[in-house]
Formats: sequence, structure tokens, C-alpha cells
Amino acid sequence: MPPNSINVAVFDQFPLLKSERLIFREFKDSDVAPFYALRTHKDVLNFMDTNPLENLLASEKMIHENHTMFQSQQGISWAITDVQHHLFMGYFLLWNVNHKHSRAEIGYALHPEYWGKGYMKETFKIMLPFAFKTLKLHRLEANINPNNKRSERLLIETGFVKEGHFKEHYLFNGKFLDSVIYSLLEKKS
Repeated sequence: MPPNSINVAVFDQFPLLKSERLIFREFKDSDVAPFYALRTHKDVLNFMDTNPLENLLASEKMIHENHTMFQSQQGISWAITDVQHHLFMGYFLLWNVNHKHSRAEIGYALHPEYWGKGYMKETFKIMLPFAFKTLKLHRLEANINPNNKRSERLLIETGFVKEGHFKEHYLFNGKFLDSVIYSLLEKKS
């Protein structure tokens, strides 16, 4: 396999992953309401720079788009659930997968009731090795709001490096907003 080829066999069957406290699984129909609750929560959206989902139908549509993204080998979106009760807590996704250049963007969110308990660090400990060792990516990118200090701290603690601060990088609700780009490269053994 050439050095810039990702492992497309990953897309043959949705990869179910686990950690000590969490299960990372494919989205289900039962996730529509909790996903809607997450993507309409004001604290979650505070630094996400996206509009809240309009209704449950929009939540269902977004979950369907996650399935389509996986089938077209453009990304993988996991629902994060707890091992004990299987409750939906949030999500982690690899998206904008670029097969030619072996890179992808990451996105993630947890419902605020789970913040500050180390769940996202635990998620990164599973997802980063999956992205590099199993999917065979070379580079991961994260694009965050510069005021999102929690996300910035998480990225730095997990090895991401700040590459740039782009002024008025994109338009949201009639206003140009900045974005900060972090990246993590595959470690060579």
C-alpha cells in the first residue's frame, strides 16, 4: 500500500470501539431525540458557530447524513455512550476524509452534564490511534472557535499543535468569525 493510502477496508463494516467507560457505536434511530437535545443546548452551541437544529426531523436528517458519509467513505461519526447504561452522551467524528492526502478533520461534542469528567480525553485515547493505526491517516485537523478554551486545552493535552489563527475566516449569521486550526501528525515509529 502506498504511504498515502488510507485503509478503505475500515468502511466495510461500521467500527464499534470501546474504552473503559465508553462505547463508540454507529448512530441509531433512538439517538434522534438526545442528539437533538445536544445540538440545541445553548452551552454546546456557544462555541460551535452553527445554528441549533430546528426540530427532530433535522436531527434525523443529520444522523442519516452520518450514515451516507460513512457509506461514501468520506467520514465516520460515532455516538458516544456510557458502558453501564448505554445512554447517548455525545459524538466524535472523522470527516472530510481526504483519501489522496491521508487526512481528515475531527469534530466532537458532549452534553454539558458529562463535561469535566475526562470523557473526551478518554475518547481521544481511542480515536487517535484508530485514525492513525487502523484507518492509516497521516494528519488530523481541528478547526475551533478561538474562545473555546476547553476544546483548545483538550487539543493541546492530546498532542495537537496550533497551526494558525485565521481572522474573519468564515461567515456565520451575518458576522465574520475567526477560527483556529490545530493539527496532529501520525507518529513515525
